[in-house]
Amino acid sequence: MLERLPDAERAALEADWPSWAHEGQLPPDEDWDVWVLLAGRGFGKTRAGAEWVLAFARANPGAAIALVAATAEEARAVMVEGRSGLLAVARRDEREAMVWEPSRRRLAMAGGAEAFVYSAANPEGLRGPEHHIAWCDELAKWKRAEATWDNMRLGLRLGTRPRALVTTTPKAVKALKRLLATKGTVLTGGASRSNPHLPEAFIHAVEAVHKGTRFGRQGLDGVLIEDVAGALWSRGLIERSRQSVGGGSIVTSGGSHAAANLAREQLNRVVIGVDPPASADGDACGIVACGLGADGVAYVLGDHTVSGLSPDGWARKVARAAEIWGADRVVAEANNGGKMVETVLRGAGQRLPLKLVHASEAKAARAEPVAALFERGAAKLAGAFPELEDEMAGLKMGGGYEGPGRSPDRADAMVWAMTELMLGIAPAEPRVRGL
Repeated sequence: MLERLPDAERAALEADWPSWAHEGQLPPDEDWDVWVLLAGRGFGKTRAGAEWVLAFARANPGAAIALVAATAEEARAVMVEGRSGLLAVARRDEREAMVWEPSRRRLAMAGGAEAFVYSAANPEGLRGPEHHIAWCDELAKWKRAEATWDNMRLGLRLGTRPRALVTTTPKAVKALKRLLATKGTVLTGGASRSNPHLPEAFIHAVEAVHKGTRFGRQGLDGVLIEDVAGALWSRGLIERSRQSVGGGSIVTSGGSHAAANLAREQLNRVVIGVDPPASADGDACGIVACGLGADGVAYVLGDHTVSGLSPDGWARKVARAAEIWGADRVVAEANNGGKMVETVLRGAGQRLPLKLVHASEAKAARAEPVAALFERGAAKLAGAFPELEDEMAGLKMGGGYEGPGRSPDRADAMVWAMTELMLGIAPAEPRVRGL
């Protein structure tokens, strides 16, 4: 179809960026002062930034634009001369009119607008110059981010509506967190997979190595991961506890991830932990499988947690998880529907031993001994479990929860299973025997 179009029409269509952009690459519709495009690698952040700058330059002849990167070399290599940079993205007639002066770090654009390159390694270079807009690339890797941002922001005072675009891969640095908490900041973004132009082979290759890990969730999924102050499981501890899976990972029915190199015959025991929802329309039903390896280490094997099901529905999911893993026991909290698990397991013909436990302590208090197991290497994650890990990282020492959702249902189910595997046998009490 494109080949049949007259040259003028084809050129006009090719130059119409909104027609080609994928979701997340276009500026937000709502009112904003700072647009943060937080996304995985290969999402198309650089293309989005270049197109935004060029569109502003077309509409505002004579505009002054700041291009800020970690170093001046990176700004030149990515923002100006890169494959998705300003020179490559500009329309043919615009490119012919552009004058790039690397020694002066200045790009004269069609229509009279000028873009100036700055380095975040030299915040003082932004003290004084004034601009209409700024494009800041990879702010999360700037070494002197706060000073650079503050100087740039103070010089952003030309025109009726000065604005800044930040394109960056997520990393929980102070400057980025402060910016996201500022009034007038709008956040968009997405995963690497959102870009339909990325080779599928690349996606498969990087996901095979990094999917579900902290590095992968930030670099590929575009998720900003922070440590909660006083967390029982820091993000560093979670990564150290992840078992190296040489054979990759398998996906069981129900969508949970599990280690491919931990077969059932390598496990001495398997327990399914269950944290039932308080009501039919309440929280999720936490269902987590854990196993005790022949090496004496307890492993998280699978997360089968479900939401929005009736008591009969989620109880059947418990039975299914027990069948998948060849479980020896199901441990369910009796406070919120544990009896239902027993009824359905029996109705489904499951003769597994079922242990109903009563929660006499808060979730965080119950989790502390299990977190200690992870700290000393007695418990590990046999694969990647992003939703479960987020809840683990939200549980705080001394009580409290700052993770996703209202309640750490997945983490609580894991704690019940780990407690049964590793902490369920009370030490023998000393006694007197007659000889």
